[in-house]
Amino acid sequence: MRTTYEQIINIADIASLNSKENIPQLISLAKAELISPASEDKKRTLLLAIDVQNDFMEGIGTLPVTGSKKDVEHLTRWIYNNLEGLTQVMCSLDTHSITQIFHADWWIDKNGNNPAPFTIITYSDVKEGKWEAANGENDRSLVYLENLEKKGKKQLCIWPYHCLEGTKGAELESEFTKMLYFHSAARSSTPMFVAKGQNPFTEMYGIIKAEYDSESYINQTVLDTIEQFDDIYIAGEASSHCVLASLEQILEYFSENKELTSRITLLEDCMSPIAGFEESTLKQFEVLKTRYGIQVRKSTDVVL
Repeated sequence: MRTTYEQIINIADIASLNSKENIPQLISLAKAELISPASEDKKRTLLLAIDVQNDFMEGIGTLPVTGSKKDVEHLTRWIYNNLEGLTQVMCSLDTHSITQIFHADWWIDKNGNNPAPFTIITYSDVKEGKWEAANGENDRSLVYLENLEKKGKKQLCIWPYHCLEGTKGAELESEFTKMLYFHSAARSSTPMFVAKGQNPFTEMYGIIKAEYDSESYINQTVLDTIEQFDDIYIAGEASSHCVLASLEQILEYFSENKELTSRITLLEDCMSPIAGFEESTLKQFEVLKTRYGIQVRKSTDVVL
């Protein structure tokens, strides 16, 4: 490589608001590498980068994940070191508005107060009048909460406002973005962007489907894309929530195709859990390794 990693990435600016994106310069440097286009790859590899967004970055985000800064450094180094073997990058983007069922604006108590961040709201809480939907959607909210409990999903948590559409918090972390477009220009490979979480009536941790919705939406485009690759690598934030949910949904869909599920590798040093979910996340990864044959590896041990 003629371009050094440091010419692309300023480690000190990861997870900060000081990053400078000079995309034309990055494109010029990338083109000068004279690497063969991704369309010529005999072995096709996909990086699925889950929610590498400012609001999940420690120090600047409204819902920061401890370890996220190092995760971005490791992930950008891995992309750089494997530029010639990485065919495609797909990025999921948590995309929200203020009035969604997991944000405080949706709910009020008897005194008209909104819940504090990280409040857990249950079916019985709403049924008994502890909380009610401020927008008149109490009945539909009850149906949602009831189905979360019936299906054994995560309890409804009131998250701090995050990844609001059009805000800095919803944007991809800037240093990651620089490496993303360096790869794109060097390999003539357009990154894919997948918005998730826009339905106000449900949480959508995973990239494929919501926790519960009456219409049973499935992002078939993502599943069809994954099927086209020989190896799929997954990274991002947070490993305990959006990464894990995305992985579980993908594995559930391809559960009868062990040849495909064994192509999936988690880059364990390019993701971190939300505090308090460390042990349960590692246990679930072990379950999925046994059941579906996925791999969990450090990025430094993966060479394309």
